[in-house]
Amino acid sequence: MRACRLPWRAMVSYGDHMTLGYQHAHVSANRIGIHVASVGAGPALLLLHGWPHTWFVWHQVAPLLATRHRVIMPDLRGIGATEHPDGGYDLHTLADDAAALLTALGEPLASVVALDLGAPIAWMLAARHPQRVRKLVVMEALLGTLPGAERFLASGPPWWFGFHAIPGLAETVLAGHEAPYLDWFLRGLPREARDVFVAAYAGRLRGGFAHYRAMADNARLIAISAATARTPVPTLAIAGGVVGDALARQLAPITAELVVDQIADCGHVIPLEQPERLAQRIAAFVA
Repeated sequence: MRACRLPWRAMVSYGDHMTLGYQHAHVSANRIGIHVASVGAGPALLLLHGWPHTWFVWHQVAPLLATRHRVIMPDLRGIGATEHPDGGYDLHTLADDAAALLTALGEPLASVVALDLGAPIAWMLAARHPQRVRKLVVMEALLGTLPGAERFLASGPPWWFGFHAIPGLAETVLAGHEAPYLDWFLRGLPREARDVFVAAYAGRLRGGFAHYRAMADNARLIAISAATARTPVPTLAIAGGVVGDALARQLAPITAELVVDQIADCGHVIPLEQPERLAQRIAAFVA
C-alpha cells in the first residue's frame, strides 16, 4: 500500500472508530487520493457505499466478515475523506477508481459488495474488469434505465434525483441546512451513524451531488455495456424494503449467473438495519 499526503482539506473525523480495529489509509489510485478503511485478513471483499453515506455504513457488517476476509471500505470519489475533484463521476472512471484501489492495496481479485449508488459502480467494475471481480453482491439500487424497474418507477423517479442533478442548485439552497436535509434521508438509522454521515457531508455536498449529475450519461454507459455482453461474474441481488426486487429484474436478462434474495423487516440501508443477516448472506455467497 502506498500512502500519500492529501492535497485537499476535506478531512473527516470518525472519532473512536479510528481505533476500533480498523486500519485507515489514504491511497493514491487512478490519479486521486482515496480514503480507505480496512479490517481483517484473507480473500478481499470490497464494499462500496451509497448516498448519503460513507465507508461507515459498513461498520457493523465489516467485523462479522473480517474473521475470514480482508474487508476494504473506501469513501467514494467526491465523498467523505476521499478527494473531491471536479470531474470523473462517469461510471467508467468510478469503476477504474475501484480497480486501481485494489491494485494499490495489492489485491488482484476481490468479491465486491455494493449498496445504492455504489451498485452501478460495482456492476461496471465487473463489466470493465471481470478478471478483478470474483463475485458481485448488489442491493437497493437501480441500474440506469434498464428494463425491469417499471413498477418501482411507476410514479416517476424519486424527487431528489432531479433536485440534486441541477448544477449548483442543491448545495446553494441547502448551505447551512445540511443536517436537517440529510437527516430526512437517514431517519430511523442509529444516531451514531447519522451523526457521522452528516459530519462527512456538511459543507461538502457538491461531490455527492456530482454522482447524481452524471446519472443520465451513466445510464447510457450502462445501456451500452449491457447490450454488449452478459455480465459473467456470479451475482447476488438482495432486495430490501424500498427498491425491492427492481434491481434483480434489471439484472436477470443481462447476468449469466444470478441469485436473488430478500432481507425482510428492512428498509433501504440494509447494512445498518440488518447487519447480521446481511453478513450471513454475503459470507455464504462468496464462500
